[in-house]
Amino acid sequence: MPALRERTAPPPAPGGVPAPNREFVWTDRDFDRVRSLIYERAGIDLHAGKHAMVYSRLSRRLRETGHSSFSDYLGWLETRDGEGEWQEFVNALTTNLTSFFREQHHFEIFASLLAARPNGPWSVWCNAASTGEEPYSIVMTAFESLGNPASFRLTASDIDSKVLAQAANGVYRADGLKGISQARLQRFFLRGKNGNAGMVRIRPELRAAIDFLSVNLIRDDWPFREPFDAVFCRNVMIYFDAPTQRRVLERIHRVLKPGGMLFVGHAENFSDSRDLFTLRGKTVYERR
Repeated sequence: MPALRERTAPPPAPGGVPAPNREFVWTDRDFDRVRSLIYERAGIDLHAGKHAMVYSRLSRRLRETGHSSFSDYLGWLETRDGEGEWQEFVNALTTNLTSFFREQHHFEIFASLLAARPNGPWSVWCNAASTGEEPYSIVMTAFESLGNPASFRLTASDIDSKVLAQAANGVYRADGLKGISQARLQRFFLRGKNGNAGMVRIRPELRAAIDFLSVNLIRDDWPFREPFDAVFCRNVMIYFDAPTQRRVLERIHRVLKPGGMLFVGHAENFSDSRDLFTLRGKTVYERR
Protein backbone atom coordinates (compact mmCIF):
# COMPACT_ATOMS: atom_id res chain seq x y z
CA MET A 1 0.00 0.00 0.00
CA PRO A 2 1.75 2.39 -0.03
CA ALA A 3 3.27 5.64 -1.02
CA LEU A 4 1.03 8.19 -2.68
CA ARG A 5 2.69 9.69 -5.73
CA GLU A 6 2.54 13.40 -6.36
CA ARG A 7 1.14 14.63 -9.67
CA THR A 8 1.58 18.07 -11.23
CA ALA A 9 -1.70 19.87 -11.90
CA PRO A 10 -3.28 23.32 -11.49
CA PRO A 11 -4.15 24.36 -7.93
CA PRO A 12 -7.67 23.80 -6.61
CA ALA A 13 -10.20 26.10 -8.18
CA PRO A 14 -11.73 28.61 -5.74
CA GLY A 15 -15.50 28.69 -5.73
CA GLY A 16 -15.81 25.70 -8.03
CA VAL A 17 -14.52 27.37 -11.20
CA PRO A 18 -12.73 24.94 -13.55
CA ALA A 19 -8.99 25.55 -13.66
CA PRO A 20 -7.27 25.86 -17.04
CA ASN A 21 -6.95 22.51 -18.83
CA ARG A 22 -9.05 20.83 -16.15
CA GLU A 23 -11.86 18.63 -17.39
CA PHE A 24 -14.01 18.69 -14.23
CA VAL A 25 -14.83 21.30 -11.62
CA TRP A 26 -12.75 20.56 -8.51
CA THR A 27 -13.35 22.34 -5.21
CA ASP A 28 -12.03 22.28 -1.67
CA ARG A 29 -15.35 20.72 -0.67
CA ASP A 30 -14.80 17.87 -3.14
CA PHE A 31 -11.33 17.26 -1.72
CA ASP A 32 -12.62 17.28 1.85
CA ARG A 33 -15.26 14.67 0.93
CA VAL A 34 -12.62 12.45 -0.69
CA ARG A 35 -10.34 12.92 2.28
CA SER A 36 -13.10 11.87 4.68
CA LEU A 37 -14.15 8.84 2.60
CA ILE A 38 -10.65 7.42 2.07
CA TYR A 39 -9.85 7.91 5.76
CA GLU A 40 -13.00 6.05 6.76
CA ARG A 41 -12.48 3.29 4.19
CA ALA A 42 -8.70 2.74 4.30
CA GLY A 43 -7.31 4.84 7.14
CA ILE A 44 -5.28 6.99 4.73
CA ASP A 45 -4.77 10.53 6.06
CA LEU A 46 -4.51 12.82 3.01
CA HIS A 47 -2.96 16.22 3.59
CA ALA A 48 -3.78 19.36 1.61
CA GLY A 49 -0.81 18.91 -0.71
CA LYS A 50 -2.55 15.91 -2.32
CA HIS A 51 -5.17 18.00 -4.18
CA ALA A 52 -3.58 17.51 -7.60
CA MET A 53 -2.94 13.80 -7.11
CA VAL A 54 -6.51 13.13 -5.98
CA TYR A 55 -7.98 15.07 -8.91
CA SER A 56 -5.82 13.22 -11.42
CA ARG A 57 -6.56 9.76 -10.03
CA LEU A 58 -10.29 10.15 -9.50
CA SER A 59 -10.92 11.89 -12.83
CA ARG A 60 -10.47 8.47 -14.40
CA ARG A 61 -13.23 7.06 -12.20
CA LEU A 62 -15.58 9.86 -13.30
CA ARG A 63 -14.95 9.04 -16.94
CA GLU A 64 -15.32 5.30 -16.47
CA THR A 65 -18.53 5.60 -14.45
CA GLY A 66 -20.05 8.31 -16.66
CA HIS A 67 -20.26 11.10 -14.09
CA SER A 68 -19.85 14.74 -15.04
CA SER A 69 -18.82 16.09 -11.64
CA PHE A 70 -17.03 15.00 -8.50
CA SER A 71 -20.09 15.90 -6.46
CA ASP A 72 -22.26 13.50 -8.47
CA TYR A 73 -19.65 10.74 -8.40
CA LEU A 74 -19.05 10.95 -4.66
CA GLY A 75 -22.76 11.09 -3.93
CA TRP A 76 -23.28 8.00 -6.10
CA LEU A 77 -20.35 6.25 -4.45
CA GLU A 78 -21.83 6.76 -1.00
CA THR A 79 -24.97 4.88 -2.08
CA ARG A 80 -23.08 1.84 -3.35
CA ASP A 81 -23.34 -1.46 -1.53
CA GLY A 82 -20.58 -4.06 -1.61
CA GLU A 83 -16.98 -3.65 -2.67
CA GLY A 84 -17.21 -2.96 -6.41
CA GLU A 85 -16.74 0.79 -6.90
CA TRP A 86 -15.46 1.27 -3.37
CA GLN A 87 -12.56 -1.02 -4.25
CA GLU A 88 -11.90 1.00 -7.42
CA PHE A 89 -11.97 4.19 -5.32
CA VAL A 90 -9.38 2.79 -2.90
CA ASN A 91 -7.28 1.39 -5.75
CA ALA A 92 -7.23 4.81 -7.41
CA LEU A 93 -5.86 6.53 -4.32
CA THR A 94 -3.10 4.07 -3.42
CA THR A 95 0.21 3.90 -5.26
CA ASN A 96 2.58 1.01 -4.82
CA LEU A 97 6.23 2.01 -4.81
CA THR A 98 8.26 -1.15 -4.39
CA SER A 99 11.24 -3.14 -5.64
CA PHE A 100 12.98 -6.45 -5.00
CA PHE A 101 15.06 -6.50 -1.78
CA ARG A 102 14.23 -2.92 -0.92
CA GLU A 103 15.86 -1.96 2.40
CA GLN A 104 18.37 -4.79 2.12
CA HIS A 105 19.29 -4.80 5.81
CA HIS A 106 15.87 -6.24 6.67
CA PHE A 107 16.50 -9.31 4.56
CA GLU A 108 19.91 -9.82 6.15
CA ILE A 109 18.31 -9.72 9.61
CA PHE A 110 15.49 -11.98 8.46
CA ALA A 111 17.97 -14.49 7.00
CA SER A 112 19.78 -14.69 10.34
CA LEU A 113 16.48 -15.36 12.14
CA LEU A 114 15.63 -18.16 9.70
CA ALA A 115 19.09 -19.72 9.94
CA ALA A 116 18.75 -19.90 13.72
CA ARG A 117 15.73 -22.19 13.33
CA PRO A 118 16.32 -23.97 10.00
CA ASN A 119 13.72 -26.70 10.50
CA GLY A 120 10.90 -24.24 11.13
CA PRO A 121 8.04 -24.18 10.80
CA TRP A 122 7.83 -20.51 9.83
CA SER A 123 4.70 -18.46 9.27
CA VAL A 124 5.24 -14.89 8.05
CA TRP A 125 2.91 -12.08 6.95
CA CYS A 126 3.73 -9.35 4.42
CA ASN A 127 0.83 -6.92 4.68
CA ALA A 128 1.75 -4.47 1.93
CA ALA A 129 2.40 -6.92 -0.88
CA SER A 130 1.90 -4.40 -3.68
CA THR A 131 2.89 -5.94 -7.04
CA GLY A 132 4.79 -8.78 -5.37
CA GLU A 133 8.42 -7.73 -5.23
CA GLU A 134 8.50 -7.67 -1.43
CA PRO A 135 6.80 -11.02 -0.75
CA TYR A 136 8.90 -12.78 -3.39
CA SER A 137 12.05 -11.26 -1.85
CA ILE A 138 10.96 -12.69 1.51
CA VAL A 139 10.41 -16.15 0.01
CA MET A 140 13.74 -16.08 -1.87
CA THR A 141 15.45 -15.30 1.45
CA ALA A 142 13.64 -18.22 3.06
CA PHE A 143 14.64 -20.64 0.31
CA GLU A 144 18.27 -19.56 0.62
CA SER A 145 18.31 -19.77 4.43
CA LEU A 146 16.29 -22.87 5.26
CA GLY A 147 17.32 -26.43 4.75
CA ASN A 148 13.66 -27.33 4.31
CA PRO A 149 11.78 -24.52 2.51
CA ALA A 150 8.62 -26.64 2.72
CA SER A 151 8.49 -25.56 6.37
CA PHE A 152 8.01 -21.91 5.34
CA ARG A 153 4.69 -20.22 4.60
CA LEU A 154 4.06 -16.59 3.67
CA THR A 155 0.77 -14.73 3.72
CA ALA A 156 0.88 -11.72 1.37
CA SER A 157 -1.89 -9.15 1.50
CA ASP A 158 -2.79 -5.70 0.22
CA ILE A 159 -5.83 -3.45 0.16
CA ASP A 160 -5.41 -2.80 -3.58
CA SER A 161 -7.02 -5.66 -5.51
CA LYS A 162 -5.34 -4.85 -8.83
CA VAL A 163 -1.76 -4.93 -7.58
CA LEU A 164 -2.50 -8.06 -5.56
CA ALA A 165 -3.58 -9.81 -8.77
CA GLN A 166 -0.32 -8.71 -10.41
CA ALA A 167 1.62 -10.09 -7.46
CA ALA A 168 -0.12 -13.46 -7.67
CA ASN A 169 0.68 -13.59 -11.39
CA GLY A 170 4.39 -13.11 -10.67
CA VAL A 171 5.41 -11.74 -14.09
CA TYR A 172 7.87 -8.84 -14.39
CA ARG A 173 9.89 -6.94 -16.96
CA ALA A 174 13.45 -8.25 -16.98
CA ASP A 175 14.91 -4.75 -17.19
CA GLY A 176 13.12 -3.80 -13.95
CA LEU A 177 14.73 -6.41 -11.71
CA LYS A 178 16.91 -4.07 -9.69
CA GLY A 179 18.59 -5.67 -6.71
CA ILE A 180 18.53 -9.19 -8.14
CA SER A 181 21.87 -10.95 -8.54
CA GLN A 182 22.61 -13.19 -11.50
CA ALA A 183 22.57 -16.22 -9.21
CA ARG A 184 19.10 -15.35 -7.99
CA LEU A 185 17.89 -14.69 -11.52
CA GLN A 186 18.95 -18.17 -12.54
CA ARG A 187 17.56 -19.87 -9.45
CA PHE A 188 14.23 -18.10 -8.97
CA PHE A 189 13.06 -16.78 -12.36
CA LEU A 190 12.01 -18.19 -15.73
CA ARG A 191 12.86 -16.09 -18.78
CA GLY A 192 10.17 -15.45 -21.36
CA LYS A 193 10.68 -16.57 -24.93
CA ASN A 194 9.35 -15.47 -28.32
CA GLY A 195 6.39 -13.18 -27.65
CA ASN A 196 7.30 -13.00 -23.96
CA ALA A 197 10.91 -12.00 -24.55
CA GLY A 198 12.01 -9.33 -22.10
CA MET A 199 9.73 -10.70 -19.38
CA VAL A 200 10.41 -13.07 -16.48
CA ARG A 201 8.16 -15.20 -14.31
CA ILE A 202 8.67 -16.26 -10.70
CA ARG A 203 9.28 -20.03 -10.50
CA PRO A 204 6.21 -22.01 -9.42
CA GLU A 205 7.80 -23.30 -6.20
CA LEU A 206 8.12 -19.74 -4.88
CA ARG A 207 4.57 -18.85 -5.86
CA ALA A 208 3.34 -22.04 -4.17
CA ALA A 209 4.79 -20.87 -0.84
CA ILE A 210 2.55 -17.78 -0.75
CA ASP A 211 -1.12 -17.26 0.05
CA PHE A 212 -2.37 -14.01 -1.50
CA LEU A 213 -5.40 -12.37 0.04
CA SER A 214 -7.03 -8.97 0.47
CA VAL A 215 -6.74 -7.44 3.94
CA ASN A 216 -7.73 -3.94 5.05
CA LEU A 217 -5.44 -3.06 7.95
CA ILE A 218 -7.90 -0.70 9.63
CA ARG A 219 -10.66 -3.30 9.85
CA ASP A 220 -10.79 -5.67 12.78
CA ASP A 221 -11.65 -8.68 10.63
CA TRP A 222 -8.23 -10.13 9.80
CA PRO A 223 -8.70 -13.75 8.68
CA PHE A 224 -5.86 -15.32 10.65
CA ARG A 225 -6.16 -18.30 12.98
CA GLU A 226 -2.56 -18.87 14.05
CA PRO A 227 -0.01 -16.23 15.09
CA PHE A 228 2.93 -15.28 12.87
CA ASP A 229 6.64 -15.56 13.57
CA ALA A 230 7.33 -12.29 11.73
CA VAL A 231 5.37 -9.48 10.10
CA PHE A 232 6.58 -7.13 7.35
CA CYS A 233 4.59 -3.89 7.56
CA ARG A 234 6.84 -1.49 5.68
CA ASN A 235 6.06 2.04 4.50
CA VAL A 236 2.37 1.74 5.33
CA MET A 237 1.96 3.40 8.72
CA ILE A 238 3.30 6.75 7.49
CA TYR A 239 -0.05 7.24 5.73
CA PHE A 240 -2.04 6.75 8.95
CA ASP A 241 -2.57 9.29 11.71
CA ALA A 242 -1.37 8.47 15.23
CA PRO A 243 -4.63 6.94 16.56
CA THR A 244 -4.92 4.69 13.48
CA GLN A 245 -1.28 3.66 13.79
CA ARG A 246 -1.88 2.64 17.38
CA ARG A 247 -4.95 0.54 16.53
CA VAL A 248 -3.11 -1.25 13.73
CA LEU A 249 -0.08 -1.90 15.94
CA GLU A 250 -2.33 -3.39 18.63
CA ARG A 251 -3.83 -5.76 16.05
CA ILE A 252 -0.40 -6.73 14.71
CA HIS A 253 0.64 -7.40 18.31
CA ARG A 254 -2.29 -9.81 18.62
CA VAL A 255 -1.32 -11.82 15.53
CA LEU A 256 2.42 -12.00 16.33
CA LYS A 257 3.90 -14.70 18.54
CA PRO A 258 5.66 -13.49 21.71
CA GLY A 259 9.17 -12.60 20.60
CA GLY A 260 8.03 -12.34 16.97
CA MET A 261 9.64 -9.67 14.81
CA LEU A 262 8.01 -6.66 13.14
CA PHE A 263 9.81 -5.09 10.15
CA VAL A 264 8.78 -1.51 9.35
CA GLY A 265 9.77 1.21 6.88
CA HIS A 266 12.82 3.43 7.20
CA ALA A 267 10.69 6.50 8.03
CA GLU A 268 8.54 4.77 10.66
CA ASN A 269 9.19 5.01 14.40
CA PHE A 270 7.00 3.43 17.07
CA SER A 271 8.81 4.57 20.22
CA ASP A 272 5.41 5.59 21.64
CA SER A 273 4.32 1.94 21.59
CA ARG A 274 7.01 0.53 23.90
CA ASP A 275 4.32 -1.40 25.73
CA LEU A 276 3.80 -3.44 22.55
CA PHE A 277 7.20 -3.61 20.82
CA THR A 278 10.87 -3.25 21.69
CA LEU A 279 13.34 -1.91 19.13
CA ARG A 280 15.84 -4.67 18.21
CA GLY A 281 17.63 -3.18 15.22
CA LYS A 282 17.29 -0.63 12.47
CA THR A 283 13.48 -0.42 12.02
CA VAL A 284 13.02 -3.93 13.44
CA TYR A 285 10.88 -4.47 16.54
CA GLU A 286 10.25 -7.45 18.82
CA ARG A 287 6.79 -8.20 20.15
CA ARG A 288 6.65 -7.82 23.93
